[in-house]
Amino acid sequence: MEKTPDRRRFLKNGAVLAGLSLGMANAADGETGAAESTGGAPKDLPAYGERSRFENSARMGSLGTWPQPTSPPDYHKDFGFRTPLQDSIGMITPPPLHYIVSHGYEPPDIDPREHRLLIHGMVDRPLIFTLEDLRRLPSVSQVHFVECNGNSAPTGPTGAIRRAPNANAQDTHGLTSCSVWTGVPLSILLRQAGVQEGAKWILAEGAEKGKHSKSLPFEKAMDDILIVYGQNGEAIRPEQGYPLRLLVPGWEGINNVKWLRRIKIVDEPYMAMRETSKYPSLRMDGKARWFQFQMGPKSVITRPSGGQKLPGPGFYEISGLAWSGGGAIRKVEVSTDGGRNWKDAEIQGPVYPKAHTRFGFAWEWDGQETVLQSRCTDDAGEVQPTVAEVAEFWRVEADFFQKTETVVGHFNAIQPWKVNRDGSIRNAIEF
Repeated sequence: MEKTPDRRRFLKNGAVLAGLSLGMANAADGETGAAESTGGAPKDLPAYGERSRFENSARMGSLGTWPQPTSPPDYHKDFGFRTPLQDSIGMITPPPLHYIVSHGYEPPDIDPREHRLLIHGMVDRPLIFTLEDLRRLPSVSQVHFVECNGNSAPTGPTGAIRRAPNANAQDTHGLTSCSVWTGVPLSILLRQAGVQEGAKWILAEGAEKGKHSKSLPFEKAMDDILIVYGQNGEAIRPEQGYPLRLLVPGWEGINNVKWLRRIKIVDEPYMAMRETSKYPSLRMDGKARWFQFQMGPKSVITRPSGGQKLPGPGFYEISGLAWSGGGAIRKVEVSTDGGRNWKDAEIQGPVYPKAHTRFGFAWEWDGQETVLQSRCTDDAGEVQPTVAEVAEFWRVEADFFQKTETVVGHFNAIQPWKVNRDGSIRNAIEF
């Protein structure tokens, strides 16, 4: 994509500054490099790396507390910790910053040598796999996002936070993260087990205290679902399902069963609590849809965004993330005038299907009040909607939520950020 004149001018000037900086660095290196060229190892090198003490970006809780110290032993409540998207760099989320949503139970302390995965039900050969068994099979590494279906919705348990003028990108969109996931395609295991005629669904179950389970169509299982044991080059962490989890690309996060212990092949879905009482979505005709899996196209500007402040007029690189459960991001557009005009942003590769995609846009701020927005289009041609296009539906569903406590999800409307004359940036969504 051709770069704008402002961007070319900035890059040209930046090249001059970079040359000056390089010369100064070389001069300094000539004075101090001798001490570093002796080949001595750095002192106090940690066994497991730590980031700089000047970096303090962290996950923030939003759906409750964990654990629940004053609750009865068998009580559980959903809790979550949001990814600080406003501080993100690139499109991969470090494991310590990957968002968490769990349904009331602490991660179990599982010895990987003792853990087993059972494949059973409508199969010719029920199978039990150890972690080492799975590591012997052909593995794949794929980049995919995971997103809670309630992410960015202005209604629900924390809707007031996401509607607040001082909300930042972590508050509004922090229940999504993107990683390189490593594991075994579920289809390999199902073929080994020999699936019987008439099988139409799978039931996946976790090993935590509550034994979270979810029904998924058999077609998806044979398409791209993974049995995952690695994340971003290391073993998945306890809060992400160690030692095994399900990875269901592009679909609601609730389907990605953690601490995976068994998969049962069945001829119809198990209508458990998550299917019948928590995750149905209301339709405009007043009926509720039991299964709505795929996450729609969504984008958010992460810099500049809510809670940040521009020091003054001048050049800024607008940067953000776009993703879609329907495939790869084909186009991202940015508006710097409240949606009156839209221009193509530069998509910064690599671009993977069902993964976060970084975009950038060259912007010269004149110091006047304005509203920044982004919208994306995936390779299926679906365009991210405006708030106005979905507002009436979400008011209906918000009322449904208050009556039933059903999760309000799949809100993928455009997110506006208001830039004030003093450079401060506020959440401008109106609902």
